[in-house]
This record gives sequence, structure tokens and C-alpha cells, in this order.
Amino acid sequence: MSFPPEYLTHFERSNFLESPNYDETMKYFSLFEETGKAEMFTFGVSPQGRELKFLVVGKDKDFSPQAARANGKVVVLIQNGIHAGEIEGNDACMLMLREMLISGELAHLLDHLVLVILPILNVDGHARTSPYNRPNQNGPANMGWRTTSWNLNLNRDYMKADAPEMKALLQLYTSWQPDFYIDNHTTNGADYQYHLTYAIETHQNIDAGLASWGRDKLMPHVVRQVESSGFMIAPYLEMKGEHLHEGFTDWAMLPRFSSGYAALQNRVLLLVETHSLKPFENRVHSTKEINTAALDYMNTHYKELRDANYFADVNTVHEFRHERRPFPLVLEGLDEAEPFHFKGVASKEVESSITGSVVTRYSHTPADCDLPFYSRTEVKVHVDVPFAYAIPREFAHLVDIMRLHGIEVKEMREGETLDVERYKFVEVEFAARPYEGRQRVECGVEKVIEESYLPAGTFIVYTQQRTLRVIMNLLEPEAPDSFVSWGFFNAFFERKEYAEPYIMEPIAQKMLDDDPRLQAEFDARIANDDAFADDPAKRLNFFYERSPYFDKAERVYPIVRLPDRRDYV
Repeated sequence: MSFPPEYLTHFERSNFLESPNYDETMKYFSLFEETGKAEMFTFGVSPQGRELKFLVVGKDKDFSPQAARANGKVVVLIQNGIHAGEIEGNDACMLMLREMLISGELAHLLDHLVLVILPILNVDGHARTSPYNRPNQNGPANMGWRTTSWNLNLNRDYMKADAPEMKALLQLYTSWQPDFYIDNHTTNGADYQYHLTYAIETHQNIDAGLASWGRDKLMPHVVRQVESSGFMIAPYLEMKGEHLHEGFTDWAMLPRFSSGYAALQNRVLLLVETHSLKPFENRVHSTKEINTAALDYMNTHYKELRDANYFADVNTVHEFRHERRPFPLVLEGLDEAEPFHFKGVASKEVESSITGSVVTRYSHTPADCDLPFYSRTEVKVHVDVPFAYAIPREFAHLVDIMRLHGIEVKEMREGETLDVERYKFVEVEFAARPYEGRQRVECGVEKVIEESYLPAGTFIVYTQQRTLRVIMNLLEPEAPDSFVSWGFFNAFFERKEYAEPYIMEPIAQKMLDDDPRLQAEFDARIANDDAFADDPAKRLNFFYERSPYFDKAERVYPIVRLPDRRDYV
């Protein structure tokens, strides 16, 4: 293997102990532009002013989405450094591209593929470098920080898109609509023999055809090729509990994560997780091998992948809009396991005077065992898909986010009174502390049919779109990553106006005098609910909520569902 000296990477020059800084990284990737088969672009700017860059690689100058499609190419997005301390994907892509574009061993992988490579997504976190950022990780000598300069974890931000980096990424994703997505990481957790683990979505959160393609076609090839190169590989090993003997889970990933998000976009994402305790050199090379193996299969079976994606887009609309199948909104892991032959290392639990409990001590001795592996999920909450959603114009900031996701949104030209489906929030529970900068909320809903006036300028989101899964997960309140769940509507859970007892008590008495049925309801509540009977405020609130003074918008979702099949714009 020979190449000009400028293509020797910082990783290699440091004796495989270091990863380059931001400037060195971008300078190296820019070298590939000289081949005429790559071009660097900027797709955003971080809060600290660093450019977010991506490299497009195509042998036929397929440097735009339009050119790639026109040339019949499959587009693969490869993302590195969403967690900047987990950076080996950056170095692995340098080595892989060198073999594609300079020394030529992997040149054939560009026959039917166009690569969109993000060297570092979390560029501000990457600049917060230290040897001590990840205590569970073995190198590189200096590594970046997990979160952005806003202290947000980008791999929890895919749906709500709070971070500027995520807004830029979603816009990039929408413009390219990649056929496949690779997200390179390093895992924490238990010690074991495997050099890397992987995950793809195969549950009810993704099109069944794509799940089958990834599970039965792509991954067997990838696993064989990675193992033949000398690396041990296994499915992603998420511990079920605190102790190893409880086993592992492979349940559906929420759409706040990259893999769960890609599933909503009707695409397969390969999550790569090298093992943090393996040496950095090992992790870089194993990342290169699994990326290369995936690209090898897609380059050979590009028509197969393109067809699977096309049918996933079509089938999503057909199943949930035309056939009216209930949409799987909330998934839950089942307590049903299969045996998994785990290649671990010998460990023991020892009493610790520091923690006052037992801690696990791992050795370097291989120790295989069979452990339970939980991989089945059930749908906990279904919901029917409406013809469209209507969003009041005062929530244009949410529409901006939806458009970043590739969702088409229109506006009503004229106001109209319509029968709509509206949700009222019930069983509301707020999180005890912030999560990713927001106070999350869980709630149930009650649906009511009512007549409502929708003024001109109301936003209309038709569900007959390839992004139907994203729409449902953003706009249905019970979805775990909906706008409601992420706290965008928390003000609607608050009471904004009050009635003083000396004012409300006479009104309540008149309400009882005028309505015998209300008297009966009140008496029954007192007889059957001691907490209610003993609380003067609750007793008075009983009447306030039934009076004309009560705010009809309290605990009411302002976005409505439109059931009728018609043109609203």
C-alpha cells in the first residue's frame, strides 16, 4: 500500500494513540477534494462559531442530491462525533477514504454509492478536549466532551431539535434523504470480549420490509465480514438491570435517538458501538471494518436497498392512511427472553468500603455463559391516523421544526368552521427534574368531537406523506418524543385565572339551586370521596370548573385532528 506522505493520518503518526483536532481533521478531509471525487461543504455553524462540515464522495462528481439521484446512486450518510469523545469513526473514515480515493483498494465501493460524511457533528464538544472526559474509555490521549456547548446531548435531540447543530443536521438530512445512515459511537457498560456491537431497528417502529432487509440480508453479511477480519462482534448489549446475570435488552429505540429517528423516516440506521475498554487503535480499525462491510453489501445490492426504501415510503401511507391500520405509538419491551451465548470476561462482586455495597471487578480472563436476551416488544398504545392536523398559526415555531424534518405543511387561505377531534389532557405527571434542558411531561388524553373555527393562516399537515411516522410521533401527545412530551405545551397545563372563595361560593350555591342534577353529582362526590369532602378548595373547584368563568383552554391541546377527507387549503 502506497500513498503520498500528506495522507498519513494524525492517528497513525501518533502511534495510534491520538485523534486530530478540528482544524487538522478538516484539513485532512479537504485533501480528498484534489482527487476530483470529493467535495467539502458547510451545513451550519455551532454556537461557538465553528463550521459544521460534510464531505460528499462520488466517483462521478455526484456532489448534490440531484446529481446522485440522476446517476442512480444510493446515498449513505456516515456520521461521526455526535458524542465528541467517541471519535474513532472520524479516524476510521480517513483510513477508509484513503483506500477508496488514493491507494484504490476500496475504489469499487463508489460504483453505486455516494457517501455523505460528517467528520465531527458535535464540533464544540470536540474542542472541549481532555484526557479525563470519559473515565470508562481507553483513549485516545485527548478526547472531546459528550455534549454541545449548550450542554445538550445531540443524540437525544432528533425530534425536538433544540440545538443549532441538530437543526442543521435535520436540514441536511431532508435535503439529501439518504438511503442508509451509519452512526459511529463508543459504548459504555459491562466488560466483555467483543470488539464492537451493533444495532438496527427491527420492531414495530419501522417498516416491516426494512426490518427484514436489515436483519436477514444486510447484517449477516456485515457480521461475517467483520468476523473474517479478526474482530468479535455482537448485537448491542444494553444491560436489563444493574447486574450482568439479569441479561440484555434489544428493545425499540425512541426517536430521540438516531436509530429510532431513522426508522420513522423509513430508513435503516446501523448503530456502531465499539467497546470503550479496547485500545483506541483496535476501535478505529474495527469501526473501519464494519463501515466497509456495510458499504460493500449496499454497493452490491444497491437496487435491493433502493426498492426496500421506496416500498417502505409507499407502504407507510398505504397501511396507516388507506387501510386505516392503528398506528403503533408507544412500544414496550416484553419480559420474554431467549438464551444468548455471551462472550464475557470473568468477574466477581466484592464488598466496597467506598460505596457501602458490592461492586463488580472484571478480570482479563475470557468467560462464556448463556444469559437472557430480551428482544420482543409489544404495542402499548395505538392511535388511528387522522386525515390531517390543524396547527394554530401562533405555533409557527413548531411548524419550522416540522419542516426541518421534511414534513410538508400548508396554510388555510380562508377561515372555516369545522367539526374537529380535540384532545383534553388527563392524568398529567411532570418529571421531577429537567432532562436535556426541558421539563418533560407524561399524560393521557380524552378525545372529544366539537365544532371549531379555524382562521385563515391555520397550518394544515396532511398525513398522506412519506413522513407520516414522524408526524404522528411529533403531534400525538402520548408519543414519548412528541412536542407535548418534551414540554412545548407545558403552559397549557397551568391555571392562569382564579376565582376568590368569597366570589365563587355564592355562584356555586346558585348553580346548585338551578340544577338538581349538579346537586346530585356533588352529593355523590362528597359521599364517595373523602379527600374531596375534606378539602374546601377541591369542593369549590368542582363548581369553578363547571362555571362559565373556567378557562376552556386549560389542559386542552390546541392542535386538532381533522377526520374528514377533503382539501382544507
